[in-house]
Amino acid sequence: MHVPRFTVSITAIAVLVCTMLATLSACATPAGDSRKPTRHFHLVNATFDSVTALAFAPAQSAPFQDTAFSTPLQGGLTSIMVEVPAGGCLRDVRVTFLDGREMVYPNLDVCRYDGLRLTDGGGKSGRLAPLRHGL
Repeated sequence: MHVPRFTVSITAIAVLVCTMLATLSACATPAGDSRKPTRHFHLVNATFDSVTALAFAPAQSAPFQDTAFSTPLQGGLTSIMVEVPAGGCLRDVRVTFLDGREMVYPNLDVCRYDGLRLTDGGGKSGRLAPLRHGL
């Protein structure tokens, strides 16, 4: 019995693999999709005061954009994850407490740090302690 043998060159395999990869990458990203990945920000409240609002603004600019809280972030050791509005890395971050006090943390690099830990310090809430990615 005669069994036919096929000879496949390395070039043919390389062309096939490249074609498959190109097809897969075209399917994975819709045409014209230029969305940037969403940045998340982890706020840890280790103060004795509840946080009612968190807002972001481009560094050294006035218009803050609030992030939504369903309920106040209680004091003690609680945390919440929010989405950072689109924009650059350097942001001014404003935290509003239940009693109406506001703390502004200027020039926080949200690309380098993925969160903020609020702590009490000498009777004044809201000392800055940025959280690094992956911690």
